[in-house]
Amino acid sequence: MSYEVSQLRGAVRGAVITPADDSYDKVRAVWNGMIDRRPAIIVRCADPSDVAAAIRFAADNGLPLAVRGGGHNVSGNAIVDDGLVVDLSGMREVHVDAERRRVRAAGGATIGDVDAATQRAGLAVPLGLVSETGIAGLTLGGGVGWLRRAYGLACDNLLAAEVVTATGEIVRASEDENPNLLWALRGGGGNFGVVTSFEYCAYPIGPDVHLTLVFHPWRDAPRAMRHYRDWAPSTPDEVSALGVLWHAPPIDEIPAEYHHEPVFAFAAMHLGEPADGERELAPLREFGDPIANLSGTMPYLEVQQLFDEDYPAHELRYYWKSLYFDRLDDTTLDELAELNAASPSPHSNIDLWQLGGAMSRVGADETAFGDRSASFMIGIEANWENAADDDANIAWARRVFDTLQPRSTGTEYLNFPGFYENGSDGVRRAFGANYERLAKLKKEYDPTNLFRLNQNIEPA
Repeated sequence: MSYEVSQLRGAVRGAVITPADDSYDKVRAVWNGMIDRRPAIIVRCADPSDVAAAIRFAADNGLPLAVRGGGHNVSGNAIVDDGLVVDLSGMREVHVDAERRRVRAAGGATIGDVDAATQRAGLAVPLGLVSETGIAGLTLGGGVGWLRRAYGLACDNLLAAEVVTATGEIVRASEDENPNLLWALRGGGGNFGVVTSFEYCAYPIGPDVHLTLVFHPWRDAPRAMRHYRDWAPSTPDEVSALGVLWHAPPIDEIPAEYHHEPVFAFAAMHLGEPADGERELAPLREFGDPIANLSGTMPYLEVQQLFDEDYPAHELRYYWKSLYFDRLDDTTLDELAELNAASPSPHSNIDLWQLGGAMSRVGADETAFGDRSASFMIGIEANWENAADDDANIAWARRVFDTLQPRSTGTEYLNFPGFYENGSDGVRRAFGANYERLAKLKKEYDPTNLFRLNQNIEPA
């Protein structure tokens, strides 16, 4: 090594981990089981000053830099070969100001951390659907969850942030301080610095909500998909739904003969009074002849953890893509059915996200995230067990993407990016007219592109 790790250890409060440490393999592991990278240094930061010291060390020594919040990024960009990892996973404090409905969460916090703290005050922050996801990457990339149609994306509810820039300076971004930086953080990814603290709006939610979760046999999937598509535009903002092309999980509530067989599921949550939710979601529960109905009133916390077991850390291998659609025509739905049936893994799924509502009423130029006019997003999730099946499962996901793209808007949700193989073209399409402004801000805050392991925006 041409640098002295002892200097870094003397500059930070947290632990500095190298390949010589017994904990190295455990610490470098991330959620996606197919990501196996070996950084030179992992700095487990204790506070923003540690983050600043680690950034300066990486810059001074020409080391590639990765930033780890929850480590849940599908592409695995939380870890880097032969570089330095700024690891925020020990910084998970959450403070709730119930009177002002404001929440401050450290950069390593997970959705579960925030949910647990806010629900004690009868509140919730719009975040994602899997509680083990880190809030940092989710928010900086947009953040779609059960509250998206009522209260918008996670990034729409970001009020302020503490950011460590590429020079190691600690700054605050808010409407009053560095407002252009706040605009960029609302969907612009990790391009502008390491966010060590997020401040959000929170809303009264729960403790109980109504969830509809109904599984249909594959023979009924074509009709069920069309029913979902036609029902979705008429729902109030309190409803957020998914249509899921799946293979039935082997749970007791689903008859054994359907386990691992193709199915279509309705999944929808109403965030208001459970009785209102039961009424609003009746058209999904009463459709057809389902093989299983898991609907009911349940704690919001339970809904937020509902899919956690389907996405175990380190165990499965993941490759996800996405596309937006203004409409889902019959041809697209028929192709989706064929593609789901052809999936090489029973753990994979294709999700039809209902959009609209509050998230669509934010102007394209109001946040870095950009255009929200699409009616649906299709999430393509290849999830499998064995390394020997990598090529087949990635090829399947790309086949789904390539088949659907001609009828899509042509843009992706950058939190479901594959391995960013579409490069700068995909990033430019996603940000649209906002890209040039983002590139100028990138030059201001990170002119050398130190923060490049992300949905990267090159400095203007």
